[in-house]
Amino acid sequence: MNTDAVDLLIRRELPAAALGDRDAYGRIIQASQNAVTAVALAITRDVPASEDIAQEAFLSAWQHLRRLQNPASFLPWLRQITRNLAHDHLRARRQRPLDGEAAELVIARAADPSTPMQRLIDDERETVAADLISDLPEESREVLLLFYREGRSSRQVAALLGLSDAAVRKRLSRARQSVREDLLRRFADFARETAPGATFALAVTTAIGGFSKPAAAAGAMTAGSSLVAGIAAKSALGSMAAAGGGLFVGVLVAWLCRGLLARYADDEVERRAILRTYNGSILTSVLIVIGVIAAAWLFDSRLLALVVLAAGMAVINYQMLVSLPRVMDPLLARDATRHPQGAARRQMFYRLTFGVSGTLISNIAVLGMLAIAYLRVA
Repeated sequence: MNTDAVDLLIRRELPAAALGDRDAYGRIIQASQNAVTAVALAITRDVPASEDIAQEAFLSAWQHLRRLQNPASFLPWLRQITRNLAHDHLRARRQRPLDGEAAELVIARAADPSTPMQRLIDDERETVAADLISDLPEESREVLLLFYREGRSSRQVAALLGLSDAAVRKRLSRARQSVREDLLRRFADFARETAPGATFALAVTTAIGGFSKPAAAAGAMTAGSSLVAGIAAKSALGSMAAAGGGLFVGVLVAWLCRGLLARYADDEVERRAILRTYNGSILTSVLIVIGVIAAAWLFDSRLLALVVLAAGMAVINYQMLVSLPRVMDPLLARDATRHPQGAARRQMFYRLTFGVSGTLISNIAVLGMLAIAYLRVA
């Protein structure tokens, strides 16, 4: 299938797939399975593991298709899911102790004499696969695997990996210069022989039957806090959405505390001045929450979410550290003169809640949620 045909197929089938059409999604899998397995294989250097990871990536993408607004983003999004899963696989394999189920499998394999020759053949194939891929330049592994699986079409490789045709040709040229010709011939045979066949797409499509439709998976979260939590738990943009969720909680607390500031007013004019200034920071917080969620949910952009969050926090800091003190400092000084008893305690409370200390605590809370959520999805 040529480059334009793949793009056209994905654009044509994706809306139906997002509504739960498994056959439409199966056609998408057939068009992109070489790219996804190549990405996983280049990282894991393990053919069976790469196919398992590719299947998991397709299943994960199926569950969250409704979150994808732009069909052109499907392949980059799918590749990133695959890369994350492949790196998770490597980390788990390095950290997993040889006990429990893993130990039982190893012992059972060693004790089973029924097919020793087949085990030797399998072990040899796995070793050859790892060695062949390891001998290639790291930046060229995905490109070379796809190049030979896609009939030596650099344009097709470029489209499936999101690179320019010139970049693909450059990586191919570097590989040819740095790798022996006989190794390239062996690798070409290996790439073709390990390419997933028609049964791969069939297996994934069958497995999809055990999962909810994308519409059902995405439609349950309607309340603001649940929406933020859902994005944080299930999306690569969860770090930004979680920070927005922390800000959302802060907005609720701020709204409940606004009456404390109004107590310093002597008349309606002062009260309005206090609330006008303070409500401006609350409105900014609400806009940040909306902006972060929009960036994550509608535009599928981590960078845009981060920009919205950073710009919004800068505005809030100015409002709380500059605008609000202009109104409140004279009122706090008047309160200390009129009612000296307990004034220090009241001003300490003000600083911890609304002043420099309170603003600093709010910043740390938002950044902390951002860091925690990022580590959960990284």
